[in-house]
Amino acid sequence: MSDTLANRYPRSLRILHWVRAGLVLSLIAAGWTMTGLPDAAAVKFTVFYPWHKSFGVLVVAIVLVQLAIRSQSTLPHPPAALPRHERVLSEMVHRTMYLLLIVVPLMGYAMSSSYTESDGVFFFGMHLPELLPKNDARFRVFQWLHSTLAYTLLGLIALHVAGALKHRFLDRDRSADVLPRMF
Repeated sequence: MSDTLANRYPRSLRILHWVRAGLVLSLIAAGWTMTGLPDAAAVKFTVFYPWHKSFGVLVVAIVLVQLAIRSQSTLPHPPAALPRHERVLSEMVHRTMYLLLIVVPLMGYAMSSSYTESDGVFFFGMHLPELLPKNDARFRVFQWLHSTLAYTLLGLIALHVAGALKHRFLDRDRSADVLPRMF
């Protein structure tokens, strides 16, 4: 594939893609870390949870901006060298990732809103409104959904990366390489 501008995503989408990727992977790592800390560790509630919530809200904002830009942009078509089943799988993975990039943080927001011990969601120091009544039974449902969907998102990210690396290093037809489109 030639590395022409027509075969690349717009610069704004490429930048937001990599910023979002770094944030999401950091949020997953922070989630593992903070949930593994004992409740007696002050850093769990003074650092990890507030920053996790702020950056989670930021991810939703970035995704909404990306979707707006995508709707107004000319995007590259899938390489003709990709077999139909890979194009379909790629489309399904991308759509599901975008959906989960919104739903996972919303489930986290719902957790914070509904948990009786939570003081809500702060977005870099600004208190966001709690939209749900306090209810620990609902909190547990939102907690399960947040965790389960976050792991689902992580699996899709792994599939996304594996697909890009496969096209880059294993496909015989070099025009199937999709990686230059995001750099």
